[in-house]
Amino acid sequence: MMDTLLQPFTFPFMRDAFLICLMVAPPTALLSCFLVLNGWALMGDAVSHAVLPGIVLAYIWGLPLIFGAFVAGMLTALATGFLSENSRVKSDTVMGVVFSGMFGLGIVMYVALRTNVHLDHILFGNMLGIQPNDLWTAGWISLLVSACLLLKWKDLMLQAFDPAQAKASGLPVRLLHYGLLTILSLTIVATLSSTGLILAVGLLIAPGAIAFLTVRRFGAMLVMAVAVNLAGMLGGVYASFFLDSAPAATIILVLTAMFIVAFLRRLSVNRHRSLRV
Repeated sequence: MMDTLLQPFTFPFMRDAFLICLMVAPPTALLSCFLVLNGWALMGDAVSHAVLPGIVLAYIWGLPLIFGAFVAGMLTALATGFLSENSRVKSDTVMGVVFSGMFGLGIVMYVALRTNVHLDHILFGNMLGIQPNDLWTAGWISLLVSACLLLKWKDLMLQAFDPAQAKASGLPVRLLHYGLLTILSLTIVATLSSTGLILAVGLLIAPGAIAFLTVRRFGAMLVMAVAVNLAGMLGGVYASFFLDSAPAATIILVLTAMFIVAFLRRLSVNRHRSLRV
């Protein structure tokens, strides 16, 4: 029985999958808290989809794919911010137009180009085919992103809750805004090899949403989000071995199930309080 339970850890590709989960889970969980508070769920979706043209161009020019992904992500975030500030169209509408247009452009470019890079690996990740350079890239980006968020979490929290007060307090509001967008693009690059473009948004939203339903203080929300994401990612990879399913998709299903449980628990608590009143 014990041999069966420990069987996933006997394979090198599974150990690499667990390792990249340990690297990617903390930064995506921390960032998800700020995306949830800022109402930027669609921004994470927009940037994750919009990096595809950058990946294709990087392949054509012989550059690292992660470089193209980062540049495309930043251009998308900046373009979305500029259009939102200089038009009457609401920001969610602008994001929908920009990310769908960029994603469509990326698909057209990929189809027109003969390449040995499999589109499924870009869209859905290739967690069981992680290479050493993927681990190094994810590790360094995760350290950088986590350090930035932990050092500036109070400033970012104030900006999310009360931008006017943050500006009055002398905080560099625009720098924090675009800094968070830069961190978002970097984080998506870190998750590119593991969960791909399509499923990355699940890691950027679900942990923060679950923590938001579970705790009341923001500091506790950060800790809870990291714990939830670690449990969801490691549990998803472990379960995928026995289910013979795609690890990235299984991770998202586990996180979705955890969100449903947290939502039902919160609903039950609210009903119990209303009955007592």
